[in-house]
Amino acid sequence: MSASQPGSVLALFAHPDDAELWTGATLAHHASHAVVTIGVPHRDEVRDAEARRGAAILGAELCQVSRLDHAAVQQLLLDKQPDIVITHPLNDVHPEHRTIAATVLDALPEPRIATGRPSRFYTCDTYNSLTLDGPLLADRIIDATATFATKMAALRQHASQPIEEHFGPMAETLGRLWGARIGTGYGEAFTAVPILGCLPATAQL
Repeated sequence: MSASQPGSVLALFAHPDDAELWTGATLAHHASHAVVTIGVPHRDEVRDAEARRGAAILGAELCQVSRLDHAAVQQLLLDKQPDIVITHPLNDVHPEHRTIAATVLDALPEPRIATGRPSRFYTCDTYNSLTLDGPLLADRIIDATATFATKMAALRQHASQPIEEHFGPMAETLGRLWGARIGTGYGEAFTAVPILGCLPATAQL
């Protein structure tokens, strides 16, 4: 990976539609340059099939596991050795999001020591950008304009969920909000989290 190109990504989320909803445009951008893997727990046949279709539109590999627990996260980190890990905010309003985020944080140190990866760890946006501690404090906003249509096409694969009436409009609103903050049509927000005390400088996520 060169300094000017996105690195490989492992995105770990609680629900089949989370990758598309919170990070879809960024994952689609990275997938055009590097390997992107989405890790989520199995739900049911319908939702698992939706997840496969959504990941395919983003250009990402989908890894579904029975439980995204400490052992499963560590195995994914060792197998994929990603440059970047993304998950939910540690103070997310959704309890299942918080559980996954805490699991990822706890699982990171040993693979990092063993392989040197990941070098970067980010948390993503959440419902209306509000955490348990107040508004999301994002220190990375990615220009999502070029891949926002791809994000929305992937999100719409999750037809068993209230996409058209709820999640789709929220994604549009948040995309425009974060985009306005960087002077673009759409954006996606991320917060850098230290890995063993390190926050490396980078021009990409």
